[in-house]
Amino acid sequence: MTSFQTIAVGCDDSPDARAALRWALNLANQVDAKVMVIHAGGLLEHARQERVTQNLTATVRRLANEVGIDSERVQLNISPGDPCSVLDRAAQSPIDADMLVVGTRGEGVRSGYLLGSTSLELAEHASVPLVIVPCPQGEP
Repeated sequence: MTSFQTIAVGCDDSPDARAALRWALNLANQVDAKVMVIHAGGLLEHARQERVTQNLTATVRRLANEVGIDSERVQLNISPGDPCSVLDRAAQSPIDADMLVVGTRGEGVRSGYLLGSTSLELAEHASVPLVIVPCPQGEP
């Protein structure tokens, strides 16, 4: 059985991403792994980066407290680039993620699609195990 030391989870603070983050935190708590919460900043996001960082930090802290995981095992990483490239790079040094976790869809939700573009592309190209977590109905 493979042991996971670092779980990278993509988070854009959408309901699906929060469900994926909660799932990753629960797993990390069970297997004593670290969690790297990764947010990919787009070209125009630099203008609102401080607010994005504050919102994501609050979300990560709240969910980590709910799950009961030691906050020292959870880190936030905001990197420039498209989500697929940023998340795929998380499997390499310096993060060295053993697993990627994403929600089914992110901020750019289009109804009628089972998977969003990021989760679909990662399913096709991820170099480490990938878990795509569906958002439960009514998830806040």
